[in-house]
Amino acid sequence: MKTMTLDDLLKNPLTENDKKIIANARPIATEDCPEQTDEQLKQFKPWYEVHPKGNDIYKVSVKKTSISLRIDNDVLAALKATGKGYQSRINNILRKAVFG
Repeated sequence: MKTMTLDDLLKNPLTENDKKIIANARPIATEDCPEQTDEQLKQFKPWYEVHPKGNDIYKVSVKKTSISLRIDNDVLAALKATGKGYQSRINNILRKAVFG
């Protein structure tokens, strides 16, 4: 199965045969992925809440925004002194302060 980006699709539009295949495709039902009720879905939590300390096996990317931030020199020095990943630690500190 090939995954296409929007750029791929714009450069190479779908053929009539591609459209026919897509139109006739049926979802694959498996017992491994049962449908969830609305009530069950409401109980789901983001991965980073379930695993607050992270996990080297699963890397989850939460959409982030680049900003410019002014912080005290001593605070920045202390965070940088803890090693690589200080920006992620700043984000985690802010997340705890904002969301508890």
